[in-house]
Amino acid sequence: MRGDITQQDVDAIVTAANEQLRGGRGVDGAVHAAAGPHLLEACRPLAPCPAGSAVITPAFDLAPVKWVIHTVGPIYSGPQDAVVLASAYKTSLQRADGVGATSVAFPAISAGVYGYPGDAAARVSVEALRTATTEVEVVRLVAFDETMHGWWAEALG
Repeated sequence: MRGDITQQDVDAIVTAANEQLRGGRGVDGAVHAAAGPHLLEACRPLAPCPAGSAVITPAFDLAPVKWVIHTVGPIYSGPQDAVVLASAYKTSLQRADGVGATSVAFPAISAGVYGYPGDAAARVSVEALRTATTEVEVVRLVAFDETMHGWWAEALG
C-alpha cells in the first residue's frame, strides 16, 4: 500500500535504521519523531546493530502500534547485498515473533539514502517475506511514493 508507516494500525512497524540506532532521515526520522524522545533512549543500549540484523523496542507514542523493529539494511554496493537485505526482513519477523506481534508494517529497507535500487529491493523483500518462517499473520508493505508502490506491486505479481 501507499502511505505513512507511522499511521499504520499494526502490532509492530519496522524502521530502516542506521547501525547506531540514532534516528536519521527518511522513514527512521519520521518514526522517531512520531514515537517521541523515549524511543531514542530505548535504542541507545541496543546499539550497534549490524546490517542484516534487527532489534525491537516499545513504540511509545505511536499507539496503537506496540513495537518498533529497528533493522539495518545494507548500503548498496552490488547484487551481493541481496543476502543482507533479505536478512533484514527475516530478522525483523523473528523480532516480531519474539513479542507475539501478528501484524507488521515494513518500509522499503535500503531503497532510500542507502542507494539500493528500488525495483531490486522490492524483489528481494517480497522473496524474503514469502520464504520466512514466522507466526506473523499480516505483513503490510508501505510505500512512501508511487514509484516504490509500483515496484512492490510488480514484485508481488
